[in-house]
Amino acid sequence: MTDDAPPAANPLRHYFETNPGRLIHKWNHYFDVYHRHFERYRDRDITLLEFGVFHGGSLQMWKQYFGPGARIVGVDIDPRCASLGEGRIDIRIGDQADRAFLRSLRDELGQVDIVIDDGAHMFRHQLATFEEIFPVVSSDGVYLVEDLHTGYWPEYGGGVARPTVFGNRKPPKSFIEYSKDLIDLLNAWHSRDPGRLSVTDFTRTARSVHYYDSVIVIEKGTVEEPVSRKTGTPSFDDGHLPT
Repeated sequence: MTDDAPPAANPLRHYFETNPGRLIHKWNHYFDVYHRHFERYRDRDITLLEFGVFHGGSLQMWKQYFGPGARIVGVDIDPRCASLGEGRIDIRIGDQADRAFLRSLRDELGQVDIVIDDGAHMFRHQLATFEEIFPVVSSDGVYLVEDLHTGYWPEYGGGVARPTVFGNRKPPKSFIEYSKDLIDLLNAWHSRDPGRLSVTDFTRTARSVHYYDSVIVIEKGTVEEPVSRKTGTPSFDDGHLPT
């Protein structure tokens, strides 16, 4: 593919295949996930926060993809990454498992629109980042955690969980295991056992949770208690319709 080839249907994949900038390392199927959930933010004034700078190539990709109104912020523990900042790309050096650092970052940035966790890939890092940063994601924002396959690898502290009875689950060892509770919270409006499952801020602010190979995407939104309604004329009396 040459530099003057027409853009592919997915401009992120096209950028990656014709990469004019710094090194990018991504699984091939991620680009369709990104484009599906991020396309609506293109050419808007947004703040994107990515944990895990690597060589800085993905930050340049986001800068090109989202356009001139986007502010891109990369976070990494490696001090060498500090040199990778450029116009509309800011770098912050810190440990994403350090909640004090995350809170200072949250206070500095305020509201963010897109969060990509491509950092240490360890559950305690992912959990700390989610708990501290998710609350400041904008009301229609997106929180994406990737490379979750490491949660199945013992060297990352993970493993394959054995199913247990709800309410008696062992502490999660991976973000994937942790996220299974988020599914319950997403549906907590319908719980008839509030002592075990009740509505939380997550229930009120998370519109959907999407699972892909190694990726979880949480889309935010203002969520009100679901209302069941009926319209039209009954075809027969089934004994359950209100009089």
